[in-house]
Order: sequence, then C-alpha cells, then structure tokens
Amino acid sequence: MSVYLDLLRAPWAARLLGGTLLGRLPNGMGVLAITLFTRAEGGSWALAGALSAVHGLATGAGQPVLGRMMDRLGQPRILLPSALLAGLGFVLFALTGISSLPLAVFTVALAGFFTPPLEPGLRALWPRVLHRPDQVQAAYAMDAAAQELLFTFGPLLVVLAGLASGTAPLYTAALLGLAGTLVVITSRPSREWRGEPHTAHWAGALRSRGLLLLASCLGFVGLSLGVIMVAMPAYAEGAGQPKAAGWLLAVNALGALTGGLVYGARVWAGAPERRVLPLLAGLAAGYALLALTPSPPVMALLSYLAGVCLAPVLACVFGLVEGLAPAGTVTEAFAWIVAFMTVGTSAGSALAGWLQEASGNRAAFSGAALGGLAAVALCALGGSWLRARPGAEAV
Repeated sequence: MSVYLDLLRAPWAARLLGGTLLGRLPNGMGVLAITLFTRAEGGSWALAGALSAVHGLATGAGQPVLGRMMDRLGQPRILLPSALLAGLGFVLFALTGISSLPLAVFTVALAGFFTPPLEPGLRALWPRVLHRPDQVQAAYAMDAAAQELLFTFGPLLVVLAGLASGTAPLYTAALLGLAGTLVVITSRPSREWRGEPHTAHWAGALRSRGLLLLASCLGFVGLSLGVIMVAMPAYAEGAGQPKAAGWLLAVNALGALTGGLVYGARVWAGAPERRVLPLLAGLAAGYALLALTPSPPVMALLSYLAGVCLAPVLACVFGLVEGLAPAGTVTEAFAWIVAFMTVGTSAGSALAGWLQEASGNRAAFSGAALGGLAAVALCALGGSWLRARPGAEAV
C-alpha cells in the first residue's frame, strides 16, 4: 500500500481527497435518509422510492450543468453556492415532511440538483496536483476505492443520526456537504484551477462517443445500486431487523473498498479498456446472487461479494475519461459520468420500490442483476469506441 502513502504525501493531495470525501458524504446518506424519513412519516415504499428517484434525477441533471460552469468559471464560484442550496433542500425536506407531495418533491429536487460537483472537480485537479502520469492513474484508483467510504460510513451515519431524531440524518447531510466543500475551495489548487480554453459545442463532452459509452454503462451500474439501496432496507424490514439495513449497505460498500484497494495497489499490464468488460461481468454476477435473499448472515456475505468489483470498474473508467474527453471539457466529462450513474441510481430506486410493492423482495433484487447484465452487453457491443480514444471523436 506504499503507493497510496506516496500519493497522500504530495502537497494538497490529502486535503483535497479528505475534503471531497467529507463533502460527498451526503451522496452516501441521501437515498437511505430520504427512504427512512419517508417511511417514518407514514409513506409507502413506492413513495420512498419515488422521492429517492427525484433526488437522483435532479442530481443527474445538475452535475453536467454545474460541471460545465466550473470549466468556465473555476471551482469556488460554483461549489460554494451549490453546497448552500443543496443543504437548504435537505433542511426544508426535514421541516416540511411529506404532508405536501409537491413541496416534498421540490425540496428533494433542490437538494439533488445543487449537489456540489466535488467528485468531478477532484478528478480535474489530480493532473495539476500530481505531475507524474503514473501517479495520476494511481490517484484515480485510490479515489475509486476511497469513495466507497461514503457508502460504508454514509448509511452508518444515517443510522447513528437517526437515534437522535428522524430528521437528524437530513440535517447532518446538509452540514457535512457544506463543511467538505469549504475544505476544498479554500485550498490553493481549487482556487487557482481553470479549464482549458475550448470551442463551445452544444453536446459538450458527450460528443465523444467513447465517453458516451462509458457513461451509459455506468448508468446501468447505477441502476443496480439504486435497486440495492431500496431493496436492502425492504429485505431488512421483512427479516424483522429494520436497523440492519444500514449495516448491510455498509458491508456492500466495504466489499467495494476492499476491491478498489487491492486493484489500485498493483500495476496492471495492458490498456485499462480491456479490463472494463470482465470487471463488469464480475459485478453483474455479484448482483445476481443477492436475489437469493438468504438469511441475514449469509446476505451480509453476499452483499460484501457484490461490491468487490465496483471500485475497480470505476478506476478503469476514470483512467479513460481524460483521454476521451474533448479539450476543455474534463470537469464536464467527469460530471457526465456522475450524472449517468446518478440517474441510473434514481431509476433503480423507483424500479425497486415498484417491484417491492408488486412482487416482493426477490423480484426487487432481480432488478440489480438486470442492470449489471445490461452494462455488460452494452460494453461488449461498443468496446471498440474505447480503444480508439481520439479525445474528441464525434458521436
């Protein structure tokens, strides 16, 4: 693991990574916090899934918009206002609840759309902070592994904050998002960063069809994750252990963290695009096993195994994005990756809520397997687009 220690010793690296992870903890808390708060207020699983989907769809819509603005205006001008508005959305949802459905939809949409684009911002900063190409690639792997801490500690924070009150997880998400954003934007690299000059194009970064393929594949991976985030609390409730939902989701993220650390600790031969397909296949297989819905101890093991390939998939994708993105659109390109994955997650949340109500828990988990299989099929069909890597190939 010395490769990670070397990276973190680089000036600003530890602060930027730590601040980004802190500011993105609401991403790991949001779906579960919205789901449990909605259920506590007397809402159905379908309503909980729908509100989670609205939050995710709004996040997916906002990330590329904010990312494109950040490429042009710099990071602090975009990150701070967005963090304040996202936090306001969580606070208003906690105060107003679900008594008014239009207001509930508005508040979760506000929290989602203005989610600060810290994730694409960090990946745009790595080449400026780390000057060796091999260190940059290793940083992407470390980033992919470290972000699983969000989904390990995020659900646990929801559970712990929920001990104080039903609204505490929402207030906590608002405060953490702002705190992490302040850590990042007060750093010199964030203040000084500017996007490369480029010619405006209506399609922006998505005029690269290789980037579009990657984003679409991760959209289906996001669908699987969204299914799991709703199906797992339903499984725990059905097993008579509703508080186990946070632990089971945390175990899944722990599996991804383990896989990412192991993957990033070694140098892999060959181009990263050749590893995306087999890793996606491993991910789909892990998701399929969850549909067995065994006893809670066995489910914990399957949840862990289902996460192992996730961070390596993300590390491969991050390593490809910069080469596929047209000049001057790198933040937007990473934001589109986040957006597609987030929209997929929201669609998965809605799908899982509907399947849970209509056919039960096993049917809900089957949606995760279908999302993984769709990502595998898409990557297999369009893999040649990743090998070309021209940087600005038109769709």
